Amino acid sequence: MKRLIIIGLTLALGGFSAGAQATSDSSAVAAQPQGGVIAMTGSFLRPMQKRDSVLIGDQLLYGVLLKDVTENTGFMLPDLSKGLRDSVDVLSPWLIDTVKTHKVGKKHKVYDIECKTVVTSFEEGRYDLPPLAVVRFLADGQCDTLLFDGQELDVRTMPVDTATFKPHDIRGQIRYPITVQEVIPWVRGIWAVAAVVILVWALLSMRRRKEEGEREQLDPPHIVALRKLEKYRGNKYWAPDKQKLFYSGVTDALREYISRRYGVGAMEMTTAEIFAALRDTDVPKYLYTDMKGLFERSDFVKFAKLTVSDEDNAKVLPAAVRFVTSTFQSDVDEEAAETAPAEGEPAEAPRQEEKEEADYSRFMPK
Repeated sequence: MKRLIIIGLTLALGGFSAGAQATSDSSAVAAQPQGGVIAMTGSFLRPMQKRDSVLIGDQLLYGVLLKDVTENTGFMLPDLSKGLRDSVDVLSPWLIDTVKTHKVGKKHKVYDIECKTVVTSFEEGRYDLPPLAVVRFLADGQCDTLLFDGQELDVRTMPVDTATFKPHDIRGQIRYPITVQEVIPWVRGIWAVAAVVILVWALLSMRRRKEEGEREQLDPPHIVALRKLEKYRGNKYWAPDKQKLFYSGVTDALREYISRRYGVGAMEMTTAEIFAALRDTDVPKYLYTDMKGLFERSDFVKFAKLTVSDEDNAKVLPAAVRFVTSTFQSDVDEEAAETAPAEGEPAEAPRQEEKEEADYSRFMPK
């Protein structure tokens, strides 16, 4: 047996009575008489870095686990200053850790203590490490030798091609197929981002429509109508598959203008109801006839899928603009007559509405 050294492991964490007996070790294989050798299990040999094999130069922890150690118990561990065996090097002194504490009753405790050292080998082969003998001193003076079985150290090296005696190249990382569990978090993340983007877009659109509606309420009705009719200038909407959009846009702009100009609920009325309400207004007869024909043609395009010729399509926008500007000009003339200066009074500067009407004269057909 190798020379033993005392490591000063006496636990002074509490006081047992002098007659207290040591708690039996749960890892004992066979109990021996006082002062004898007790065969134990609980030795271990594990790599410091988890892997499926031990290569040359890898460091491992070799030691024993002392379970259910009572207070005031002392131990002597083997002297490993000269190593364990050939080709196996010891890299550290004994390292002692308390890994678990158990309560016994209300005042006393027992401990699981791990005693270990770091070992390694720089030569390939299988090595039987020697058993570890630990001397235990109990509080009542009993002295036992705890003998732990040795472990086998299997050290491997990189495979060598026996034909060329050259080491094989390092294998690349294994690429496992993508599983559903790995994809689900990404899908959820994309959905969350898409939901946030859609929500922000919806809020901004609502705000923009609200601002446009407020601005349209502030602008005069003829300005709003002419601005909307300007969007349909040109012949890009005259194609058969776009005529429904063209006529719907023009008539909707006129409906909104009629609603604000004459106080008629044109947005919810049919064509017949709209022109029945306009019959008693100041709309000139020729404009009344033109607009009624335009609205009836629009109904045929929208609901009967009528295809209108380019010649008739070219007359739609000028007729709509003429209706807006003419009915607006009648209001300007009435206001001018009411505010006309008496004889001898200086004439007032042109009204702002007249300036706006002049600006929109370009909508009139030539």
